[in-house]
Amino acid sequence: MKHALLILALTLCLPACHRDDPQAAAQAAAAQQAGDEQAADAMEKQFDTAVAAQDWHMAKGYGDVLLHDHPASAAAARVKSKLADITAKAEQQQETRRLQALWNYGDEEVKGGHQLSASIYSQKEVDTDGGGEHPVRLIFRDHPEWGRSAYLVLEAGDFDCYKGCKLTVTVDGKTHTLAGSRPNTDEAIAMFIVDDKALWKLAKSGKSMTIEFPTKQMGRRSATFEVGGLDPSKLPKWN
Repeated sequence: MKHALLILALTLCLPACHRDDPQAAAQAAAAQQAGDEQAADAMEKQFDTAVAAQDWHMAKGYGDVLLHDHPASAAAARVKSKLADITAKAEQQQETRRLQALWNYGDEEVKGGHQLSASIYSQKEVDTDGGGEHPVRLIFRDHPEWGRSAYLVLEAGDFDCYKGCKLTVTVDGKTHTLAGSRPNTDEAIAMFIVDDKALWKLAKSGKSMTIEFPTKQMGRRSATFEVGGLDPSKLPKWN
């Protein structure tokens, strides 16, 4: 029994003795630091790879994790000096992708070839008939037989533009006046923008486009479109 107690006492003493050894403690700390630096260097390489690919969102993620997990490392010091610029680029890249996702592109096989289209819904819904708010859609179309056209489409109410009308188009704070025309048809609640080429140029160059148009039930209403993500290559004949 005494022998067993002696062995237990010696066993419990070993860690304490090891902790009291300055050289052993220094070696353990050095090993820990070396491992930390190695892990930080590996993450920095991932950060650099993402930067080289201009994947700013991924680069920001690697940088944030590196600074959180290995704040005292040399790699963290190197990355920290770049992270503010990378963060700004990541935010801009995210906004660009958001704007691009707002557009829908169509490629439909029709008589004579393919009908190409680019469409976007208004940023906010608009009450166009007094019965509630609905989205307004802006469409650019390239038809092999009918040619190119740009028009607005309502889900409710109607345009007051059968005899032609003037539309106020504001792009990034600058106002333009374009002509509109409501075709005499019940197939869709649509109104063409007569100078479609001018509207296309405005959509290509702007970020935010507001179109004010007349309605039968609610007078003049406005719809705003975040057009900054338009990809002109989807409708090559428009360029």
